[in-house]
Amino acid sequence: MRPPYFFEIGEIMLLKPHLKLNRITDINMRHLDYLGVDTLLLDVDNTLSTDHGTVLTKGLTEWIERMKNDGIKLVIVSNARKERVRPFAEKLGLKFIGLGLKPLPFGYFRGVRYVSSKRRSTAIVGDQIFTDILGGRLSGVKTILLTPIKLENKFSFKIRRKLEKLVFKIYKIKDFEEKNI
Repeated sequence: MRPPYFFEIGEIMLLKPHLKLNRITDINMRHLDYLGVDTLLLDVDNTLSTDHGTVLTKGLTEWIERMKNDGIKLVIVSNARKERVRPFAEKLGLKFIGLGLKPLPFGYFRGVRYVSSKRRSTAIVGDQIFTDILGGRLSGVKTILLTPIKLENKFSFKIRRKLEKLVFKIYKIKDFEEKNI
């Protein structure tokens, strides 16, 4: 039995991702078909690069090309300022939304509209339960939680990551296994 103080609406668990993987480059077409997704909203920090980093994660450019070739629509939705997000978008040839205000649903809605998609066939890809996953659930898109590339040093992030560990335990969140598809 789950504690009653965690966010739930009926059977929808607002803090539980639909899928948990290690890195963005682990996402493949089998995962997206499993979720019924043809559009991905991508976070920047600790998803495409380290927190406040400028170097793309290994294999990301090739992964982006594979996704595009497979017909997947991609757009970056980040809480960072446009000046932070623009260089990533330009390197990867993607549209972007800065100051997405996650976990509020507005940035998600804008991202879906930006690539002429539907929420039911869209997933957010990010590393934080209390922004990416909660916001995805609130906005009605699927959610893919990734392991952070590198843990942040700021006090507020350390608190958040401790709370996330509690959510992992309560909801028994584990990395997705291919045999489940």
